[in-house]
Amino acid sequence: MKIIVHTDGGARGNPGPAAVGVVIEIIENSEFRIQNDGTKQKTKLITEFGKRIGEATNNVAEYTAVLEGLRTINNQLLTINKEGEKIEIQFFIDSTLAVNQLNGLFKVKDAKLRELLVQIRLLEQEIGGVVIYAYVPREQNRRADWLVNKALDG
Repeated sequence: MKIIVHTDGGARGNPGPAAVGVVIEIIENSEFRIQNDGTKQKTKLITEFGKRIGEATNNVAEYTAVLEGLRTINNQLLTINKEGEKIEIQFFIDSTLAVNQLNGLFKVKDAKLRELLVQIRLLEQEIGGVVIYAYVPREQNRRADWLVNKALDG
């Protein structure tokens, strides 16, 4: 089972009113590789949403978007993965800081981000399988970005 998740988080002001955008798809062919060059694999949309998260920083919003993506996958796991296949989840995020921290390359110093990271790691373990975090430019994360702005404007 190969799942693609595009997430974005944003705040108007830093901190300020914040929201997340999440797009979750399943890859319909058997190939699974990091697609950060703009090419598109054939996917099936599972769900997408944007929602306000109150007052937060941009970085807290980015982490919260990942957490919401993992929560959604975990809540829908039996529906998504009826065959009980091994799960591979590829997150595409347009924040290099978040990607480097989630991949363990940079330390997480902020207390709120550390708290969110603990929740993320617990969900990764609960879901099982492989979780990969990859950077993509904003242009390749348009839908998640649009969902953030729609939630903030709504």
